[in-house]
Amino acid sequence: MRNQTEPIQDSATGVIPRAPWRVVEVHAFPGYRLAVKFMDGTTGEIDMSRLVMSDSAGIFTQLRDPTLFTQAYVEYGAVVWPGEIDLAPDTMYDEIKKHGRWVPE
Repeated sequence: MRNQTEPIQDSATGVIPRAPWRVVEVHAFPGYRLAVKFMDGTTGEIDMSRLVMSDSAGIFTQLRDPTLFTQAYVEYGAVVWPGEIDLAPDTMYDEIKKHGRWVPE
């Protein structure tokens, strides 16, 4: 298992994203939280606990497994997990830019 505080860099070799809302780094923490850094240097927190534990979580119910949750990585400027689970980077960027954090539901 990877160290939860170890930064995970974008794994898309040869792709150079330019949009400010592209994620360049993600760290997974206990409690279904992520720390992210965007292309323009903006940083913030994502608290996914409500979404993951929701009755209407859909595909995100898979992330209830803490081992899977900590496998978050960056691909093509988005936060992704094994099993084709991902977050829309533009939405999280807008909320983090305004509030410093995002709590998806």
